[in-house]
Amino acid sequence: MRHRLFQTFSLKHLDFILLALVAALNGIGIAAIGSAEHDLQGKQLEGLILGFVVAIFLSALDYHRVIRFSWLYYAAAIFLLALVFTPLGVSRDEATRWIRIGIQIQPSEFAKILLILFYAKFIMTYKGRMKKYVWISLCLMLAVPPLLLIYEQPDLSTTIMVFILIAMILFVSGLSYRLVTGILVITVPSVIVFINMVTQEGSTLLNEYQRGRILAWLHPEDYASTLAYQTMNSIMAIGSGQLMGKGYNTNEISSVLNSGFISESQTDFIFTVIGEEFGFIGSSTVVILLMLIAIRCYFIARAAKDTAGTVIATGVGTWIGFQGFMNIAVATGILPNTGIPLPFVSYGLTSLLSLYIGVGFLLNVRMQSMQKTSKSEGIHFGGMT
Repeated sequence: MRHRLFQTFSLKHLDFILLALVAALNGIGIAAIGSAEHDLQGKQLEGLILGFVVAIFLSALDYHRVIRFSWLYYAAAIFLLALVFTPLGVSRDEATRWIRIGIQIQPSEFAKILLILFYAKFIMTYKGRMKKYVWISLCLMLAVPPLLLIYEQPDLSTTIMVFILIAMILFVSGLSYRLVTGILVITVPSVIVFINMVTQEGSTLLNEYQRGRILAWLHPEDYASTLAYQTMNSIMAIGSGQLMGKGYNTNEISSVLNSGFISESQTDFIFTVIGEEFGFIGSSTVVILLMLIAIRCYFIARAAKDTAGTVIATGVGTWIGFQGFMNIAVATGILPNTGIPLPFVSYGLTSLLSLYIGVGFLLNVRMQSMQKTSKSEGIHFGGMT
């Protein structure tokens, strides 16, 4: 079946609920950034406006035509990730995760959406032509190069994030519950054994600073003035906000943020700012908005007219939902300290623009499913038809 690059744009089929949820979450982020680092607030607002323009433009395209260049997207993801190991790479805090090409960007953020588009086409093309375990094995093999490149930056949190994203895509593409259960039975004890191994004296399985962060997470009292300092102050700040918070851009001398005890408060620890200034109500609002956006993505995935649409919506939903969980878990001490942005909230134009590209494709998938211009393939979602 031939597809036009631009589909028939229908305003009534535009997902205004999704756009409203994203705008609300992004708005909270802009407000919090203004308190954490006022000079960056205007740039983030510009990112929101640009993001909405990009999302609306992408919603008018036919995603079937866009994903035809899937191997180009895969190659682009590998190329961008490899650039951090060239003279263009920018290092900070013992990691090289950025490149400077006039502007500074984080390739791993764009790699997420590029890999989602690649797998959408790859799975739709080969799923019915090969035995299940063959195409699943190919999908996993193709995941190895980008995962290794991200891991070597080093960026363990994003490596885990991308792995979970790909795993969820494979699950909704037809993995059986029996296989998923078997993987979990093996993975959970393996993670426990791995954590025990890396915390042993002299272990070389992880970089020293990564090992230190895990130890600080397990024994924060022993690292209260060093590696656990940031997390412990974050937990204290969130708790001090109580129900209503200390107020936006508070001048209270007791503020953890104003006292300078939280670094990277506009990026990785933006949730701490929200917890201290907007309290439990503000923090809960962010969590609820993230959940609603992720749930909306999965509703779009269920209604998608083909496998590619399901993969795109599931990939973006997993990206937003799981990355949001990881960021908040770090800020509250549930997970070890690691650098990963809070979707639509943390400062960072690379992260924000890549997310809005994902939103654009979500709008695209939903619009096509609503227009019902072609028959459904009879896709599988979570192992069910």
